[in-house]
Amino acid sequence: MSSATPPRYRVLLLGANGQLGFTLGSALKALGEVKALNRGEADFSNAFALRETLLLVIKKFQPHVIVNAAAYTAVDKAQTEQTIALQVNAQSVGILAELAQSVNAVLVHYSTDYVFDGAGDRPWLESDQTNPLSVYGQSKWLGECAVRQHCCKHLIFRTSWVVGVHGNNFLKTMLRLASERDGLRVVADQVGAPTSSDVLAKVTVNLLHTMSPAAKDDARFGTYHLAASGETTWHAYAQYVIAGALKRGAHVTCKPESIEPIPTHAYPLPAPRPANSRLNTEKIRSTFGVELPAWQLGVDAILDALN
Repeated sequence: MSSATPPRYRVLLLGANGQLGFTLGSALKALGEVKALNRGEADFSNAFALRETLLLVIKKFQPHVIVNAAAYTAVDKAQTEQTIALQVNAQSVGILAELAQSVNAVLVHYSTDYVFDGAGDRPWLESDQTNPLSVYGQSKWLGECAVRQHCCKHLIFRTSWVVGVHGNNFLKTMLRLASERDGLRVVADQVGAPTSSDVLAKVTVNLLHTMSPAAKDDARFGTYHLAASGETTWHAYAQYVIAGALKRGAHVTCKPESIEPIPTHAYPLPAPRPANSRLNTEKIRSTFGVELPAWQLGVDAILDALN
């Protein structure tokens, strides 16, 4: 972050108790006063109650920036819970966008590589045609559309394979299973970049620091791909996690070489996953001058913290 005195904003954070929201809660304090609401205080599954709650909070707090980390993220359950997934990730996001526009606030919203179908092996550009394969991906795409439609001053960050110290994620699942089993089978034909919640939070703060919420015509508002540098498969990712855990003295019975690579079709799930989750981050790097660390550094930091 710049050495200049940080701006003093009033920041409203939603989804404060989630994996990303938990990290944002601390990071956003660098910008000024933060009011953080968790799921129990601002329930995106109840549109009427959410509107009433946010109307009162926004009227009283008058935020310069609203950061939305609330989301329905149960990818497989969304296939049978379509109504609630669409409510949380799309309809309620539209309500939030309208309210942000009404007070001229900047709205920061997080989306996903699942808005793409995963075809090919080229990293996805922000301008590429979307084609979500799952209900979850569709709900996140509709949420993006709602933000763009209802709030002029927005930053939409599409990311991939989010992982953090707080909450449930692939890394923690691998550590748990490796302590219970002698061998594991992990998909090896899906490619992406594990992105730590810490990186997402730091970049969010960095970008907001360079922008003025009062500006109405900043050309930098828009949609960006934000993910760690490099790429890996779920299988290689799992091996890296277990090797790192062993290096730190963790007790695991499954060694990296005991993790078997398997194709996607050998591990069927209700919601199809994109085979290609690579995100091209040139736009955010060139526009804001941010550096995105290698995915391994984020995983190492999480392993250190958990250790």
